[in-house]
Amino acid sequence: MRYRIAGFAALAVAAWLLPYGLDSYAIHVVNVIILFALLAVGLGLAMGVGGQVNLAQVAFFGVGAYATAILTTEAGLGFWVSAVLAVAATAAIGLLVGTPALRIQSHYLGIVTLGLALAFTNWVTNAQVAGGAEGISNIPVPTLPGVDLSNEYLFYYLELIVLAGGLVFGEFVVRTGLGRRMRAMRDDALAAGALGAEVPMLRMTAFLLASVYGGVAGVLYAGLIRYVAPESFGIANMFLLLAMVIIGGRQSLIGCVVGAVGLSVVRELLVDHPTYAQVAYGSVVVLTVVFAPTGLAGLPRRIRAAVGRRGAVAGRLGPFQPYERGDAPPADAPAVLRADDVHMSFRGLKALDGVTLTVRQGEIRGIVGPNGSGKTTLFNVISGLYRPTGGRVEFGGRDVTGLPPYRLARAGISRTFQNLRLFGDLTVRENILVALDRSRTVDGWRYLLRPLSVVRGDRRLRARADEVLDRYGLTAFAGQPPRSLPYGTQRRVEIARAVAARPRLLLLDEPAAGLNGDEVRQLGEMVRSIRDSGITVVVIEHNMGLVMSLCEHITVLASGAVIAEGSPAEVAAAPAVIEAYLGDSMSTDDVELPTEVNR
Repeated sequence: MRYRIAGFAALAVAAWLLPYGLDSYAIHVVNVIILFALLAVGLGLAMGVGGQVNLAQVAFFGVGAYATAILTTEAGLGFWVSAVLAVAATAAIGLLVGTPALRIQSHYLGIVTLGLALAFTNWVTNAQVAGGAEGISNIPVPTLPGVDLSNEYLFYYLELIVLAGGLVFGEFVVRTGLGRRMRAMRDDALAAGALGAEVPMLRMTAFLLASVYGGVAGVLYAGLIRYVAPESFGIANMFLLLAMVIIGGRQSLIGCVVGAVGLSVVRELLVDHPTYAQVAYGSVVVLTVVFAPTGLAGLPRRIRAAVGRRGAVAGRLGPFQPYERGDAPPADAPAVLRADDVHMSFRGLKALDGVTLTVRQGEIRGIVGPNGSGKTTLFNVISGLYRPTGGRVEFGGRDVTGLPPYRLARAGISRTFQNLRLFGDLTVRENILVALDRSRTVDGWRYLLRPLSVVRGDRRLRARADEVLDRYGLTAFAGQPPRSLPYGTQRRVEIARAVAARPRLLLLDEPAAGLNGDEVRQLGEMVRSIRDSGITVVVIEHNMGLVMSLCEHITVLASGAVIAEGSPAEVAAAPAVIEAYLGDSMSTDDVELPTEVNR
């Protein structure tokens, strides 16, 4: 840490002294580079942190610059008043551009945002208020008391301070709750939503942040050049900016700055050879995507990981520490979950056919059935991933049919998945932190107005995360990415994450899949303890020994319908179950039933 601080301090001193060794042309080039670095940080927040394909960043840049130019030259407003209004206008445009992200993702979103960027360029080229193809000139010089900002050497320091502030704020966002939820959304939006992350709001926030950075860069550009024209905000610069972010490392804001500076220097060196420059940009981007997908910023981590695989000793999984046993629920405990005549069809295929289910508080309910019987589909309906084609779902006496996953998660439903859905680029501790964090995205204003409260809240969350890690024996793996861990340990991480969300109802989808005998035994103890802490548990499982010994009540599905329900002994003896699930040769004598079902 000391070496890192010393390195940043040396870099800051070098940046502050840089203008003393540059001529007037060089300082102009450096000023433009800083603007691209600021744009790259904004694009990194949207794409690298939030996972939203944004090809409209240069359009945000243009909106900020043109709004400043129009307000100062046409409306006669002062530069800084115009700057504030320009950034506000850019933020509004950013929210508008981000709207398609609520419905489409991946390259489709990229196409839409690229189309919006082209539309902006076409508008400024033809709109009279924007000066048409000739642009807008005679933008007034921004004023600061005692500082002549018409001097590009002094303007450099203004840009440097803004870039440093933007980078610090961006890192602050990334390393605290809002950034963790955005990174979780980037890695797996479905799992993030199932943990309570407000995915639609987070997508809009990613575009909002990118647009603000773009707007600020546009304001500074207008003040630096004092002339704006359409060619400065064209698609060529958008793809140049994209190359900067990819080469530097889109998941690292510092990497985005390094990419912007490095590629800008290369562009300046090849300014007399534009054809070679374009070929070089394209080649470097392709090579980076293929051989270093995390960019220059990711190379140290990849090297450390390679060295670690050869020499590091893996941590040891600790024992699970049971929860304190709470009061036993009464015999007539209220229903936590009701599914009433639920139907789910996919293009005419009936996955669920009139499923009715009631789960009472404090129960461990097993749901079993052959492959394709609709078990996971039922979980997906209950947790909001699917909207049923018929019927209704009640949770805690409230109709929650069709509510989005993040709202159900915040209401008290948590789940694991049949196939592990851990956030691979987050550490184990950060996976737990995402589940623990119940702050609202709309409270993001605190990052600007009350940053100390954000820091204090994050410290409290980290203390609670350490308690969860200790309880589940995961402390030794806290700083490691989950994908580097053994499969059984990953399963425990997923269960710990689901319980950390403090649910009233926990849905476990085949938690014993891939586990050995000892791990299955530990899983059974863990689930009983979780139930004893006051959480109702519903388990989908193919391991019949675990189901029969763990669950007080079992529901059997076949072909999307309930064919049997009752105690383990009743279900095992049901002819329909023997025929549809256990097989004709299976008898009740083949199933080891518990002599006493544990509370």
